[in-house]
Amino acid sequence: MSVLLFTHLACLRHDPGEGHPECPDRLRAVLRALDAGEFVDLIRAEAPLATVEQLLRVHPAGYVDAILGIRPEGDEIVALDADTLMSAGSAEAALRAAGAAVAGVDAVCTGEVRRVFCATRPPGHHAEPNRPMGFCLFANAAVAARHAQAVHGLARVAVVDFDVHHGNGTQACFATDSSLFYASSHQWPLYPGTGDSSETGVGNIFNAKLPPGADGAAFRAVWERELLPALDGFVPELILVSAGFDAHASDPLAQLRVREPDFAWLTAELCALADRHAQGRLVSLLEGGYDLEALALSTAAHVRTLMRA
Repeated sequence: MSVLLFTHLACLRHDPGEGHPECPDRLRAVLRALDAGEFVDLIRAEAPLATVEQLLRVHPAGYVDAILGIRPEGDEIVALDADTLMSAGSAEAALRAAGAAVAGVDAVCTGEVRRVFCATRPPGHHAEPNRPMGFCLFANAAVAARHAQAVHGLARVAVVDFDVHHGNGTQACFATDSSLFYASSHQWPLYPGTGDSSETGVGNIFNAKLPPGADGAAFRAVWERELLPALDGFVPELILVSAGFDAHASDPLAQLRVREPDFAWLTAELCALADRHAQGRLVSLLEGGYDLEALALSTAAHVRTLMRA
């Protein structure tokens, strides 16, 4: 099956500085993995810039202006909080990351392809409507979901998130709107401290906590028993995936023990649900993953499954 890959060299120019885990080498590792011969059939396209209009469906104008107005010069780095930093290339990279998500929605909703993977950075699932955090500037998945509704007329859009950290930003964007769905598995306790099972929004938020040391069997169990049935019951017309691979056993920022076959299993399950309810429409966005080898192998397993499922 044809899968469309969006990426852009501008996403390498977002540089939070030496020693920062969300570094340009993350994307280089992903792109090297996807240059292997088995991925020769990927359709490749440059990520466009998101428009201000697209961002304003999620973020207030003052916030968008503030982020886009931060344009450090030379090697200067501006800290928005202890973890979230901007360099000279950060604003464009953030626009490309959100733009890839929007373009992915356009591609699946117009029937160009059924599956999309966005190999971009910075990630987005921690960005709240009014606040950057956790390495994230714009809420890319939420921007894509709102675009699907506003431009393509979809009534029910789901985001599923298997990053090891809870996507507080996406949840904050969705929590009061029953036309949107959010499901997350994540380590607990862990940054950012949100994602308790009691956080249910208007019945559209589903959180599954995993203790430190939980392995692939535990990961699969919460999806099979809790999160996938909830997604199935929502009957989504589009599935967006926050694809973070930092639940991997080798990742330095958390303590779960998930491995590549587990990510591939969940990807196949999500594709089956997309086929059942959403005409196959699935757009996956790169989120976390901070061990370069594990990130590359996990991304390859994910995209390989998107191509085969």
